[in-house]
Amino acid sequence: MKRIATVLTLFLFLSLNKIHSQSNIDIIHYKFEIDLSDQNDSVKGKAFVTIKFTRPSDRFSLSLSSPSKGKGMIAYMARENGKPLTSIHSHDSVQIALEKPAKPGEVRTFEIEYAGSPADGLIISTNKYGDRTFFSDNWPNRAHNWIPCKDEPDDKATFEFVVTAPSQYSVVSNGKLEEEKLLVDHKKLTHWIEDVALPTKIMVIGVAKFAVKQFEDSPADIPVSAWVYPQDSISGFRNYSVAPAIVKFFSNYIGAYPYNKLANVQSKTIFGGMENASAIFYHEESAEEDRSIEDLMAHEIAHQWFGDMATEKKFSHLWLSEGFATYMADVYLESKFGRDSMNNRLKEERRKVIDFVKGSGRTVVDSISSLMTLLNPNSYEKGGWILHMLRKQMGDSTFQIFIRTYYDRYKGKNADTEDLERVADEITGKDLQGFFKQWLYTPGIPQLKIEWNYNKNDKTVSIQVAQQQKTIFQFPLEIQLETDKSVTKTLSVSKRNETFSLPTGVAVKKIYLDPNTSLLFEEVK
Repeated sequence: MKRIATVLTLFLFLSLNKIHSQSNIDIIHYKFEIDLSDQNDSVKGKAFVTIKFTRPSDRFSLSLSSPSKGKGMIAYMARENGKPLTSIHSHDSVQIALEKPAKPGEVRTFEIEYAGSPADGLIISTNKYGDRTFFSDNWPNRAHNWIPCKDEPDDKATFEFVVTAPSQYSVVSNGKLEEEKLLVDHKKLTHWIEDVALPTKIMVIGVAKFAVKQFEDSPADIPVSAWVYPQDSISGFRNYSVAPAIVKFFSNYIGAYPYNKLANVQSKTIFGGMENASAIFYHEESAEEDRSIEDLMAHEIAHQWFGDMATEKKFSHLWLSEGFATYMADVYLESKFGRDSMNNRLKEERRKVIDFVKGSGRTVVDSISSLMTLLNPNSYEKGGWILHMLRKQMGDSTFQIFIRTYYDRYKGKNADTEDLERVADEITGKDLQGFFKQWLYTPGIPQLKIEWNYNKNDKTVSIQVAQQQKTIFQFPLEIQLETDKSVTKTLSVSKRNETFSLPTGVAVKKIYLDPNTSLLFEEVK
């Protein structure tokens, strides 16, 4: 009766006070013991969670999806030092009462036993060849569907996965392989440890039949490998073989690669690619014959620095992840194929932004839209274009210093757009508040109607620039004048309607907007 009364009292207290916040804890380390089976989709798990308390506490909570419609998890036991604790699992939250209250700064480890069939997060299914697979897919906050955790991007922790699965499967995860051994009953234990603190969105396991190849041209001390379905081994190894060169490029351009390996994995991810730290998951078709995925791999590998190591504080600043990966992929491909190739990519990315903003009134920094809908051209292509325009203003060498400084300052940490702006101001010695405000906190892009005429009497060209979008932007606009030769001029646009008069000395036959692909805008005819 006493235990029941204690549980009821705790339940009523938690319900009445609506305690769902996890602000009193900072996760230091997770150890997940996961037991998988071919008999059913049920998962048995133990989580050992090391927590630092940030304030006096007599309880804490972790997120874990509750059962619903036959799916979900059940946390049925919580312990500290082997001693059971009073806990309740309901409404996707495991609430645990401490027998001994915690002091600020105190670090303690708790064990949680749980089981169930994940509704999401860990995708248990078959691949395109009918073989059974288990792939976690945690982004953005889906990890709590299969592991008890603090499922937020600004809470980073080291972690390890100890996976017991049928022996025919290989297991890949973040970090380094600590142990792999056969067990009784045709099972195998695989233990991976990641000693770099990461958010839950990129903590993963992949369990399947794999063919594995380590590339001979991997960077020193950083094995780069391909993990593909055996049926796709020839084409998959070939498609993934560009990874070492990409890692080397970004290591030189941004900073040292931050992990001890990079596994490139053919998977069942719902995304084209998922940038899990040191174990990137790519969609199934990525390993197929005659398919180039170099741009996709460049994007996902760039995430190892931006999004994984230097992480956004909140998903509203997702462009610090996706915009950076988009533009860093452009920079890599520019280095390999030249500026014209990059400009063609930028024009296509600009077209996507133009199409998107016509139906969206959202800003790039967006705290209102649902997390999945943030996977849009605002976060990707517009974010990348903002970095490109910063590069045009700063110049190539200063821009690279800016990128390296931002990464070095926030690697292993979290940042938001204001943090990036402070670095930009520091590196350039300028106040870039206006730039950041109009491109990141203002919806839309400049919509420009341009008219021009040549005056034979004074040999000048008159250019009328009209901004037709709601909010007035300020920006440099490059104009190429075609006379007996090509001449490029830069106009400083800052008003709704402006007229610029430029001396030419000779007749102007035609003008071209933005000849060097420097501005994100739409030309209105």
